[in-house]
Amino acid sequence: MLDRIRVGSAPDSWGVWFADDPAQVPWRRFLDEVADAGYRWIELGPYGYLPTDPARLRDETARRGLGVSAGTVFTALHRGPAVWDATWEQVSRVASLARDTGARHLVVIPSFWRDDRTAERLEDPELTPDQWRHLAAGTERLAREVRDAYGLEIVVHPHADTHIDTEEHVARFLDATDPELVRLCLDTGHYAYCGGDSVKLIETYGERIGYLHLKQVDPEVLADVVARGTAFGPAVRQGVMCEPPRGVPALEPVLAAAARLDVDLFAIVEQDMYPCAPDAPLPIARRTRAFLRSCGA
Repeated sequence: MLDRIRVGSAPDSWGVWFADDPAQVPWRRFLDEVADAGYRWIELGPYGYLPTDPARLRDETARRGLGVSAGTVFTALHRGPAVWDATWEQVSRVASLARDTGARHLVVIPSFWRDDRTAERLEDPELTPDQWRHLAAGTERLAREVRDAYGLEIVVHPHADTHIDTEEHVARFLDATDPELVRLCLDTGHYAYCGGDSVKLIETYGERIGYLHLKQVDPEVLADVVARGTAFGPAVRQGVMCEPPRGVPALEPVLAAAARLDVDLFAIVEQDMYPCAPDAPLPIARRTRAFLRSCGA
């Protein structure tokens, strides 16, 4: 049933958020452990965490039986043409490495409206009509240029504390962009964090789903986070993202809905837990992989 869904994991599930941070596991240990846990696909994570020389990275992944599914970039396209050059400079580095290591996708995450470490408010959480137009036009331009220059498909990732987060904002973004150019990376945890229903989104906008991140939230912690208005970074340190199948949404119906689309999809496990003890990720990864096998993935 789920034979067109390819399961992988990411540096995020090993507590990696930054290219270089002493709180994080070294990259060689991440690669060893993700393979040991039974995964065969990874994302690049923050640019510079894994080797940026494509030949070296191909060698390191291949000898562990791993392939690369995607790279990730953060963008602020709602700010208009003034940010294009800086955006493209970042995108080019990541897209080039992703392409040269065999990936086919570029995950695009909107910029945060409040700082994910300090909770400082950086922008208004609601975009103006002009900013929505900039966001839609800039994303379509990015999709065209990444496709033409690197042969990759962008998948936009709705994310907590960004302007593409709730059901209303996700629908507005999808309705404003060309379905031939722009598809989503549906992160089940972030969407639940922001009050969304992943199965409903898949069933309503199925043709726009290009990629999955599998993640769950702890509903009790989430209730506290929402009540206190806690920013995403501190919420992660509080344990808002939890090990499947202990949280929501249930992943079995999400995977079943995705399978009904009858398209090839990557489903990359991400359990945000920065920072974490270095010995914590591997046992969780093994249990999560076993759980997903029990779901047929």
